Amino acid sequence: MLTNFILLAQAQHALPAFLIIPFLILIGMIAAGPIFFGHFWEHNYKTVAVTLGLTVLAYYLFILQDYHMPAHTLAEYASFAILLSSLYIAAGGIYININANATPLMNVALVAVGAVLANFVGTTGASLLLIRPFIRLNVHRIKPYQIIFFIFIVSNAGGLLTPLGDPPLFIGFLKGVPFFWTLQHLFIPWVLTITLLCLIFFVVDSRNKEAYIPKPEVVAKNRAKTEFYVSGKRNLFWLAIIIGAIFLDPNVIEGLPYISYDGSKLSFLREVIQLTASFFCFRFSSKTALAGNKFNFHPILEVVFLFFGIFFTMMPALQLSAAIASAPQFSQYITPNFLYWATGSLSGFLDNAPTYANFLSLAMAKYDMAQNSVVEVRQFATGTGADPATLVLLEAISLAAVLFGAFTYIGNGPNFMVKAIAESAGIKMPSFFAYIVRYSIPFLLPALILIWFLVVHLQLF
Repeated sequence: MLTNFILLAQAQHALPAFLIIPFLILIGMIAAGPIFFGHFWEHNYKTVAVTLGLTVLAYYLFILQDYHMPAHTLAEYASFAILLSSLYIAAGGIYININANATPLMNVALVAVGAVLANFVGTTGASLLLIRPFIRLNVHRIKPYQIIFFIFIVSNAGGLLTPLGDPPLFIGFLKGVPFFWTLQHLFIPWVLTITLLCLIFFVVDSRNKEAYIPKPEVVAKNRAKTEFYVSGKRNLFWLAIIIGAIFLDPNVIEGLPYISYDGSKLSFLREVIQLTASFFCFRFSSKTALAGNKFNFHPILEVVFLFFGIFFTMMPALQLSAAIASAPQFSQYITPNFLYWATGSLSGFLDNAPTYANFLSLAMAKYDMAQNSVVEVRQFATGTGADPATLVLLEAISLAAVLFGAFTYIGNGPNFMVKAIAESAGIKMPSFFAYIVRYSIPFLLPALILIWFLVVHLQLF
C-alpha cells in the first residue's frame, strides 16, 4: 500500500524518491557525527549541511526546473534565520540572575514561568531569555535531563496559547485562524500538558541527589533571600521591536511593501526591521550583560548553517509526504486521530511549521476548502463552514505540530539553539538518538498519548 502511494506521488509530481537521501544523510550526520567522528563534524558541519542543501536545490532548479518550491523555502528560511538570530542577539544582552536555592520546586516554577512567557515572546524568545539563568541557577547540579525538560516545556509545549507562541500557530494566524482561537480551544490541553510535564520533571529532578551536597557556595546561596537581578534592560526595547515586526506581513496588512512571486506576497520589511534592531541591539548592549552571558555567535551560527541544510533537503520529504497523504485513496483516513499522529510524527523530524501548513491544506481539501482563502480558513477553524467537525481537525493538527516539535532536536528551532547554548556552557548533551530513546519516548510520549486520548480521541475538552 505504501509503495503504491509513493509511486502515485512520484507520478503526480515527477519527484523521485531518492531525493530524500540527502535529508536522511544530514539527519544521520547530526545524530552520529558528534559521537563517532566528533573532530571532523565540529570542523565540517557547515560544509556538510550547505553542500547537501545546495545539492537538492540544484536538482530542483536545473533538473526539475521547479522554482516555486525553492523560492518559498528560501523565503521561509530567511525569515526563520533572521528572527532566530535577532532574538538570540537581543536575549544575549539581557543578563538575568536568580539568587535562590535550586530545588526541584524552584526549577519547576522557573520552567512554568517560561511556559507562560512563551505565549508573549514566543518559544524562541522565552528559551533564549531563560536558558542561561536556568543553567546558572543549577550550576552545582546541572544535568542534561534538566535542559531537555526545559526544551519540552519552555521551547515547545509552552507556546500553545497564542499565535506568537510557536511558528505553526503563527502560520495558522496568517492564513486566517482568529488570533484568540488557540487560547479559546487549546487552553485546557495546555494546562494538562504543562502540568503533567512539570510533575514528571519534579519527580525526576528530586532524584538528583547532588542537590543536597552542602558545598560552601550552595550553603551561602541558600542563606540568602530569593531575588532576581536583571542587567541590560535596554535590550527589552529592541526585543519588543523584533517581536512586533513579526506581524508586518503583507498577506495580512494591506499597503506594506512586498516582493511578488508566483502570486504570493513575500515579506522583506519585517526582516529588515529585525536585522536593524539586532544590529543596534548588539552595538549598544550592556558589556556587563554580554560578559555575564559569555555571549558569542557560535550557537546561532551552528543553528543557521544546520537549518540551511535541513530546510532545503527536507523539500522532497515534505512534498512526497503531502502527495501520499492527499491521494484519493487516503481521504477516508483524514480524521482527528490520523491528523494528530501524522502531523506529530512529521513535526518531530521535519520542521513543524511547514508540516502544519501541509496538513492544514490536506484537511481543508477534504471539504473542498482552500488554505489560500482567509474566509475559508476562518470557517474551517470555527466550524462554521462545510462541517462543524473541521474545528476538531484543526485542534488535532495544532496540538500535534506544537507538542511533537519537542520530540527531536530538529523538530523546532529553539531546541537546537538551547542544545548549542548548553553545550557552550560545558554541558554534555545527549546525541540525537539518545535524546529520543532516553527522554522523548519514556517522558514526553506518555504525555502526548494522554493528550491524544483525552482531547482528540474522546474529545472531552
